[in-house]
Parts: sequence; structure tokens; C-alpha cells
Amino acid sequence: MTEAEHLIIMDEAAIRRALTRIAHEIVEKNKGIENCVIVGIRTRGIYLAERIAARIAEIEGKPVPVQELDITSYRDDRLEAAAASAEAANEPGAANNAKLSVKDKRVILFDDVLYTGRTIRAALDAIMDSGRPQSVQLAVLVDRGHRELPIRPDFVGKNVPTSKQEQIQVFLSEIDLMDRVNIIHQRGLAK
Repeated sequence: MTEAEHLIIMDEAAIRRALTRIAHEIVEKNKGIENCVIVGIRTRGIYLAERIAARIAEIEGKPVPVQELDITSYRDDRLEAAAASAEAANEPGAANNAKLSVKDKRVILFDDVLYTGRTIRAALDAIMDSGRPQSVQLAVLVDRGHRELPIRPDFVGKNVPTSKQEQIQVFLSEIDLMDRVNIIHQRGLAK
């Protein structure tokens, strides 16, 4: 049995500041929000996307569209889970994305944690199946490194170099009733 040490690396205020900074960076990089859409990856990415959109609306004085992306059926490393999920929902993940409108838009793709890059690769496949965007930019709350694919975020809340034995947990008030990011350090075997 392993013992784990939980360390808070971002509290509610740190998350709020990071999202506000990312919102300003998105507006600056895109010279406003014309023709932009924010796409949040289910589950926590959509909540972060909605928060970013609210901050951008405060900055720009007008709303930016937010859309939710389900990548379950696009994951190449979780095919059994994807099949079970699609069967349980009685529809494939691609059908869940039928409302996704990205053709000729500047897409800002948002997720909570960037790790190997496989989730983002799956999201890019899902986006391309929905239409060809003008561009895709990536925003993440936490970048923990260890990429297996050549994917780099454009906007990062916090860079957290980790070992492969460590984990990042993101808690958001919309589903977890609190805002916090933890790093979990696995320690030696307990006897």
C-alpha cells in the first residue's frame, strides 16, 4: 500500500487570478474576440471555459460563445471506456458534438490539466470532424509536462513540473463544491 501526500498548489484565489490572466491574454492575442469561440472539454474544461467567457465578457463588454466538447469516442487509449460510455448514453460521442460550430472560427480549446497530450489530440480530431476552424489555440489551467505528443498550450494558468508518480487533482465548485488544485506525491510502500 502506498501513502500519498496531498499538497495544495492553487487555492480559489490563485485559480481566479490565473483565469483572469488567461482571459486577458486571449483577448490580447486575438485582438478582441471577433470570430472566437471557446470550447471546453468535458468535464472540468467546460466549467473553466464558462468562467473564462464570463471574464472576457467583463473585459470586452460582449459575450463570447462557449461550446462543450465530448471526446470520449475519440480517445485511442480508452476504447473500452468509450464504447461503454457510448452504449450507456445510447449514442456515440460524435453525435454529442453535433451542435459544435467551429467552421472558420478561432477556437480556444480549454481543459483543466495538460499531461501526455492524448486528450488534446482527441479533442482536435473531434473539432476537425465538426468543421475546419480558422485556428485552434489551447488553454489549460495546469500544465504538468510529460508530453507524448508534440502539443504545447498557448495559455497556461500554472506550470507544475511533476514526476510520473505524482498526480494533479483539480476541484471546481460547479461539481466538487470547492476550487482547488492539489498535487499528490506518492511515497514509498507502507507495510
